[in-house]
Amino acid sequence: MEGGESPLSTRDALLHLLNRLGAPREQLLFRERSSADQQVKRLSELYHQHLTGVPVTVVLDDASDPEQVCTLVPERSDSLVLVTARQALRLPPDLPARVYDLPVEALDAAGAEELLGAAAEDASGPYDAESSEQIRQLCGGLPLALRVAGSSLGPRSPRALATDLAAYGPVEPVERALWLRYTDQSEPARRLLRRLALAGRTSLGAAAAAALLATDETEANRQLAALSRAGLLDHVRGSRYRLHDVVRAFARARLADEEEPGERTAAQERLIANYAELADSVLRLVDGNMSTRSNQFGQYGFTSLDEALRWLDDESSFITATLRHAEGVDQGTVLNLLGALCDYCLLRGDLYRLGEISELAQSVDQGLLVRSVQWRTGIAARQLGELDKARTTLASVVDLYRDAHHDAGAARALCSLGITLHHQGNLTDAAAKLQEALDLQAAPELATDRAWTLHALAAVQRDRARLAEALELLTESLVLHRAGESVHGQAWAHFQLGQLHLRMGDVPGAESDLRVALDLYGRTQDARGEAWALTQLARARLVDGDVSAAVEGLRRAETRHRENADARGKAWSIYYLGQALEETGALDQSVRALERSRTMFSRMRDVYGLACARHHSARVTRDQRAAQTGSLRNSGFARQLLVDARADFQRIGVGHGEAWTCLELAVVDAGNARTPQALALCDEAAALFAGYGDRRGEDWARFLRCTLLPYAAPGGVEIGTAVAQEELTQLSRARHPARDTKLDDYVDAYQLLLERGVQLEAGWQAWRLGMVPGRQAREVMGVAVTA
Repeated sequence: MEGGESPLSTRDALLHLLNRLGAPREQLLFRERSSADQQVKRLSELYHQHLTGVPVTVVLDDASDPEQVCTLVPERSDSLVLVTARQALRLPPDLPARVYDLPVEALDAAGAEELLGAAAEDASGPYDAESSEQIRQLCGGLPLALRVAGSSLGPRSPRALATDLAAYGPVEPVERALWLRYTDQSEPARRLLRRLALAGRTSLGAAAAAALLATDETEANRQLAALSRAGLLDHVRGSRYRLHDVVRAFARARLADEEEPGERTAAQERLIANYAELADSVLRLVDGNMSTRSNQFGQYGFTSLDEALRWLDDESSFITATLRHAEGVDQGTVLNLLGALCDYCLLRGDLYRLGEISELAQSVDQGLLVRSVQWRTGIAARQLGELDKARTTLASVVDLYRDAHHDAGAARALCSLGITLHHQGNLTDAAAKLQEALDLQAAPELATDRAWTLHALAAVQRDRARLAEALELLTESLVLHRAGESVHGQAWAHFQLGQLHLRMGDVPGAESDLRVALDLYGRTQDARGEAWALTQLARARLVDGDVSAAVEGLRRAETRHRENADARGKAWSIYYLGQALEETGALDQSVRALERSRTMFSRMRDVYGLACARHHSARVTRDQRAAQTGSLRNSGFARQLLVDARADFQRIGVGHGEAWTCLELAVVDAGNARTPQALALCDEAAALFAGYGDRRGEDWARFLRCTLLPYAAPGGVEIGTAVAQEELTQLSRARHPARDTKLDDYVDAYQLLLERGVQLEAGWQAWRLGMVPGRQAREVMGVAVTA
């Protein structure tokens, strides 16, 4: 909490604890701009609410503020709070907790001797009780001082150590030991210790040490090991070390006294430049040669992507701490490191750290830094399902980049804005923004950026039923992603290809691309991408008729989305689960799942998802009521859902969804003896299908029209029957590969029924005979696509 430097504020402590306790990520990403007291009040309420009935252990290390400790004690759970402090804390008597005071005294003679023996470089010398007692007294019996001083035993005898410690005069015990061992070190080791104070509280490795010393990693490792043997560095794990808070304060004082400000700034700049280079190398292995990556690459190579990401996992906390002390460092260098760290946060879903970085960038108030971080914050908001917030953030970033005449940045922000508009169902505007981005990315050096925009535009055009264009865009995108060595980009392009194949009815092709995507997401350790691939693979099983595998896969995918706090992924998984449950016959469960997804889409303002959920919820609700009553007479609620779905599809320009909704409305109206209205709806649907070239859907509209003509034709049943027979004959002759295989049988059967004669009093027969489009009918778009 104190750490020998500026104390951790109560607000930051609450945010850190909420992050560790798994609080909703939007509460960690979007930091309020209200007063500090208001923020602490709100965060305290969230903290206590989150811990209600949840016993946890909270460690508050090096605390100094009793009021802060009281705020962090959980009020509504049987938790254990361990507080360490340099001096006794006076907590108020009305604190709702049982308080136990455990003073930590200085080590006695036996304890001190044991610690000295453990810390000694060589403890084989003769026993000297008198000198050991002198050392204990000079070190105040403090473990840190004894450990640091004791590390010199071996080369020094106990008597020599006691004499050398006494030579430092009347100083604090720990400072006495630190001065002794600091003076013992070589000049490179002392210089490294001083400059390690620039690294903050987090652990570091050889790469950071090498940058601070302007040397290679072999030499840096040697000096780190020397400082660790001297007790001046704590060994964390592997080749990573950390400064104790007290040692860091000593090192900072030595840095201020013994080095010029120019030397300090140069060391800090080398550190940031080196880490920007390394982090860029890692992210380049993931995203390829995008314009967000710097063009500075050194000799640092990683044997595998997995090794590279592990390195960034280890270093990310250190990098964040380093960025807090970047005064005077070249802003271009800071921007490169900041961008790489933001991209890492998005990949890992670490929105707590992204929130920290956003605050840091705003406090520095450097235009390019703020734009870069705001862009990533907008993307994170989209991932959380905060689509309105994402849209407004990204739209403002586009304007900022345009004002700065930064075309590459404006294009990236336009791409992200287009994706967000797509997720909201605003397909026309999404396509326009993405095309605008492509126009700005025509230069060869922006080819990898262009690849990302291409596969985003392909997803929009797929949902607009422009399958041939989507395939062409994805083919080009994959070529550019491969040329730019973007593993992550290839994953998303294959993911979009998989969905396109599903729309074309090619399940094997879809599963092949989706498995490639899943593998590539695994290589880049993108848990969010993996969850989306699992959703679509389960959907492929549903399209193929393997319902039990689909249900199991979708439930597993929903869990993964929930773990990733991906509200949109969870909503779509539940939506497909509702359809899969319909196939099992569990209509009650199906309706509940579809209604859950409808609520989630409504909350995040995804109009496309909302319309789809309304459409299928209406179908299943209608069928559920019909199964109970034996007719379509009680379909009022289902009809209203379909009317709303049609209005949504119409508003966002999705002809495919509107046309199929017209057919479902026609079924409801026909089942309620409103055959003229149903016939008109079939004609509207046929026109919509023809408008985007969907022959499969048009076949269904023409067939349902034929089933209605005997009941709704102006000339009566005989003329209606004759026209229906003629149109069915034409439909039967006009076979094509995209036709629903069920429809040929229905055409033949209904022609036979018409030949036997239609009895008006029996009502419309297609529903009773099961000759209406089911869920599977609209899975495939019957649009011509040339490979």
